[in-house]
Amino acid sequence: MAKQVKPLPALEWLQPRLKLSRALSLFNFVALFAVLAIWNLGFADLHGANPWIVISIQLVPLLLLAPGMLLGHARAHAWLCFVVNIYFIQGILAAIDPARSLYGVLQAIISFALFSSALLYTRWRFQYDRKLAGE
Repeated sequence: MAKQVKPLPALEWLQPRLKLSRALSLFNFVALFAVLAIWNLGFADLHGANPWIVISIQLVPLLLLAPGMLLGHARAHAWLCFVVNIYFIQGILAAIDPARSLYGVLQAIISFALFSSALLYTRWRFQYDRKLAGE
């Protein structure tokens, strides 16, 4: 039995979803960046470590994907779905510690929202591009 190909959604259906998912992705991307920076600069007990080194290590994966995110490339959003899992795990581990529970919960929620919105943007963007190509 041959696999049936599902028809692609209409462009009119995809356009508002693309805009919303991209806006949510960018908002959550900036929010995660801000939460990491604010926590490490203001509240984290780093036991004598230089906070700028800790921040730079934590933010390098996000900074590598920032140009693609800002330009709206679907592949950057797809790669972000892989990278953001690191921050989700870190948030869950921080949420277990009573001294960092608020930070951990915020990080986990923001990273989950970022994962979801970036995944939806990737899916809808590829469908949109295929529809534009005449498929």
